[in-house]
Amino acid sequence: MNRINIICLGVRDMKKSIQFYRDGLGFQTDEKEDNPAVIFFNTTGTKFELYPLNLLAEDISSDNPPKIGTGFSGVTLALNVKSKNEVDEVIELARKAGATIAKEPQDVFWGGYHAYFADPDGYYWEVAWGPNFKFDENDMLVF
Repeated sequence: MNRINIICLGVRDMKKSIQFYRDGLGFQTDEKEDNPAVIFFNTTGTKFELYPLNLLAEDISSDNPPKIGTGFSGVTLALNVKSKNEVDEVIELARKAGATIAKEPQDVFWGGYHAYFADPDGYYWEVAWGPNFKFDENDMLVF
């Protein structure tokens, strides 16, 4: 059980989210359509999926689907990078793709450097570099 195979984000507008992730941030996928029923991205390690939010709620329970709300859910996604400069580069790429920059790149108390952005649906991403981060041959963070 000690693994996560896919992270699925329920999105309000598939076309807008695909433009953000595929066309803006450069997430790779074999999907060519701008508004498919579901999309999977070819990310290293854990895979990444977008699915319509209302259908995701119905998939969880058609009788009593979770309430779709707004606001911070207590979940963030993270992209750990290999240099401070890469944090700046990713934030600029996200900004150009239409992200809301929640926290500009800055030094952090634990000795690293990080920033936060929110995607079109308000999901928060941390982009972080740390002086002790180590990566394996597949660019996966090693603890």
